[in-house]
Amino acid sequence: MTKQYKTLGEFIIENQDSFKYSSGELSRLLNGLRLAAKVVNHEVNKAGLVDILGEAGDTNIQGENQQKLDVLANEKFIQTLRKREIVCGIASEEEDDFISINSFDNNNQNKYVVLIDPLDGSSNIDVNVSVGTIFSIYRRVTPVGSPVTMDDFLQPGTKQIAAGYIVYGTSTMLVYTTGDGVNGFTLNPALGTFYLSHPGMKFPETGNIYSVNEGNYVHFPQGVKDYIKYCQKEEDDRPYTSRYIGSLVSDFHRNMIKGGIYMYPTSSKAPEGKLRLLYECNPMAFIAEQADGLASDGKQRIMEIDPKELHQRVPFFCGSKKMVEKAKEFMK
Repeated sequence: MTKQYKTLGEFIIENQDSFKYSSGELSRLLNGLRLAAKVVNHEVNKAGLVDILGEAGDTNIQGENQQKLDVLANEKFIQTLRKREIVCGIASEEEDDFISINSFDNNNQNKYVVLIDPLDGSSNIDVNVSVGTIFSIYRRVTPVGSPVTMDDFLQPGTKQIAAGYIVYGTSTMLVYTTGDGVNGFTLNPALGTFYLSHPGMKFPETGNIYSVNEGNYVHFPQGVKDYIKYCQKEEDDRPYTSRYIGSLVSDFHRNMIKGGIYMYPTSSKAPEGKLRLLYECNPMAFIAEQADGLASDGKQRIMEIDPKELHQRVPFFCGSKKMVEKAKEFMK
């Protein structure tokens, strides 16, 4: 890297005043997530050399088989945030319930809670395909100094203070927003430093990629089937190209750069949808909207859904604005 690249640390400090609450606490929290991301990145990159591939032998709260790296990534993020005493609560896709952080030094004066999917797409680790981490940050709604409650976590996406993801791929990138645009930072592994490589990221208004697990086609609602057929029809700038990795972070990241739509609809196998509202859909929706994209459950804006439970699932359509709008037309 050359000196023209700004580091993530420098960027956070320089833009601290643009945060709605510029106490420095959010900056320390983002730095904590950066540190945990580097630790997880190190483990992901050596996965084939040590015994952390495959299933851990347990299932998570959703009944899904946990991978060894799911467990490891979950532990690393929770440990890092606990030790740095920068949050009052954590909710993880891998945990049954939220975690209340008690700090004897500051009487639990921290104002933020973090919701996290520690390792999205972890089943792809075994075949060396990109995976990621997704995080979302909210300002607590219960009184500062008291233990957090479920109300602090069951907030609509519109209340997010920050959200982001880390993609562990051919290069490791951290992409995040605090409501003032989206910026991407690439890790220089030689120095262990993230550098601003993708400032002001935006979804193209439209694109030619659609990302959906077409193996589930027969289980999809008719409107989704019709939209897929529209994408495949040879007319105007179509057919579109089908690209589906199976890691939400990777599919989203590619589509934001190249233009496209990601879809995980309801199906006869998953009547409520499969993706989690709080850990996956809300943070990705926040990033998408800040990057001139759209995110919907097919009927309404993702970030306006009122969460009812910690591990709530919803259908998810996200990406370039015109493509999401067209998909919604077919689902009316």
